[in-house]
Amino acid sequence: MKNSYLNDGFFGRLETLALNMKADLRGFFGGKHLVRTYGQTVEFADYREYMLGDDIRRIDWNLYSRFEKFFLKLFTDERQMHVQIFLDCSASMGKEDPKKSNYAVAVAAALGFLSVHNMDKLSFKLVKGDKAEDPFGTIVGKTSFFRAISELENLEFTGESDIGKAITGCHNTGSNDGLTVIISDFFTNSDWKKAVDYLVYKKRQVLLIQLMTPDEIEPIYNGRLNLIDSEAEALEDPKNMKLRITRSLQLAYQEALADFKADMKSFCVSRGAEFISIDTDKKIEKMLFGELLKVGIMA
Repeated sequence: MKNSYLNDGFFGRLETLALNMKADLRGFFGGKHLVRTYGQTVEFADYREYMLGDDIRRIDWNLYSRFEKFFLKLFTDERQMHVQIFLDCSASMGKEDPKKSNYAVAVAAALGFLSVHNMDKLSFKLVKGDKAEDPFGTIVGKTSFFRAISELENLEFTGESDIGKAITGCHNTGSNDGLTVIISDFFTNSDWKKAVDYLVYKKRQVLLIQLMTPDEIEPIYNGRLNLIDSEAEALEDPKNMKLRITRSLQLAYQEALADFKADMKSFCVSRGAEFISIDTDKKIEKMLFGELLKVGIMA
């Protein structure tokens, strides 16, 4: 799969951005994410009175000379988070429209680049069937990142995917240590809500990115058509239908799509997760600078 998005200019424009955690995380030491707990960085945060057992090396002797009391210097704490990106590799994500799969890979690459650029750990999880493949392991640093991206550019999108089973069956999601992103069109019979509940239970920050082509957002077909599901296994599959497309049917589709997106948004809000729906005709930079800034994932 030739991806026209991924080039030096694309990644260069991302270097001024950073992923943002909306809540404190346990994470790992050595990152760039400030948390409310105190740690061992060189940036001063506050003072507190000395208590028995505290490290006397942290006593501020200048304050002692003024107040004749022992006070400790407290410093900020910075953590490294683990960003996990689950990419739906089903046929509906790009078998019929390579532009959609290119866009999906580019979004995953952009978020992954922001992770390694800011010293975070990264994992790409490829959702195929009811499994989440982890072909690259934990990625640290740009060398490993670009090696993984070169393979993602040739990724095939085929078959069906069960987001719910794939994610709940993934036992290395971690707990309270970072951000999980799910990239999909969510046109699936799988229980994706179960996956969100599982990740929230694991205290992960969750972001759902729905990708839709202009034809999926506003179909312009009319007359008698044979609708072939890209994930159908055979022509006689009940997913395939013969329909006469009328204006009323188009309006019904628009209403159903609006209800579907509203339900996704409402569910995510109720779980403390974030949801954005993106038109693949929209420039990825606008999605990053616009939609992700709005929901607080980008800083």
